Amino acid sequence: MASVPEGLLDGGVWFRVEAAGTAASVRRAAERLATDLGMPENRIADLSIVAAEAAGNLVKHADQGIVMVRPVRTAEQAGVEIIAIDSGPGIADVPHAMGDGHSSVGTLGIGLGAIQRQSSRWDLHSVPGRGTVLALQVWPDRAPEPSWVSGLTRPLTGEQVCGDAYASRDVEGRRQVMVCDGLGHGGLAAVAANEAVRAFRKAPAGPPATVVDVLHRALGHTRGAAVAVAELDQAAGLIHYAGLGNIAGTVFGPDGGRRGMVSLPGIAGHQRRQLREYDYPMPSGAVVLMHSDGIVDRWQESDYPGLLTRTPAVIAATVLRDAGTRRDDAGVLVARVS
Repeated sequence: MASVPEGLLDGGVWFRVEAAGTAASVRRAAERLATDLGMPENRIADLSIVAAEAAGNLVKHADQGIVMVRPVRTAEQAGVEIIAIDSGPGIADVPHAMGDGHSSVGTLGIGLGAIQRQSSRWDLHSVPGRGTVLALQVWPDRAPEPSWVSGLTRPLTGEQVCGDAYASRDVEGRRQVMVCDGLGHGGLAAVAANEAVRAFRKAPAGPPATVVDVLHRALGHTRGAAVAVAELDQAAGLIHYAGLGNIAGTVFGPDGGRRGMVSLPGIAGHQRRQLREYDYPMPSGAVVLMHSDGIVDRWQESDYPGLLTRTPAVIAATVLRDAGTRRDDAGVLVARVS
């Protein structure tokens, strides 16, 4: 986990929260990020409260607690997002726990209630025996509409940068997402992943196979990457998907079914055969999940009642916690079909 840097990048910073001093570091980092983003003092004060409570809850109640602090942006404003993840005892009755006065360790029990009041938006999922994920945002003004997509990346243990990355875009009516895994790990893998994100955002509007070809050509001067692009075509009720290398994609239907999506062998930037695009049914309420091979594909959504109804950030964090490996970079993206 990273120490607090002089400035927080858009990718965010992870903290391992094991002692009260670390919780204070989370609060200070959130305050500094909010100041850098130009948030008003009253909202920075609210953010300070929720950051302290979110991290403090991990110290008091959780096992293996970690926190991500990162900016969130729209065209009009920027806010701060905090994602707190633990493998603790979990919460059997979430609505009861959100009320002031509830505590499992004899404290005042105001933490979750304060988070609910001071946050612009929050979401929580917990399974007894597995742990809890809390995602919250503090915006300077009225919160924007909830995002349809979110994701998380985490570097290999011992590395300071991650070779996995993700991005999303809306271009000429095409709602697209991309996940990439730079070959290997460390700085050179991160260079490849960052170049894939840059090229994806600048690529002309086109179907996923065309965009993957653009990425392939853009990555020629890097060590290469596995990449996949999905387009959520709500008008047609389809997901258009194209990938090179070991990126996994799954569509979870609202009825509990799941369907894998196909990526072809290859390394974007170095090795590819003829690209092929596949179409998959996309019913209303479906969830699209894409991830690198740093996420094992053996987790079962049935073990997490209600998870797929939560926000993309909470789903992504839960999958990263329980299916992410420490022996590789890990990256996961979740998109929801409205």
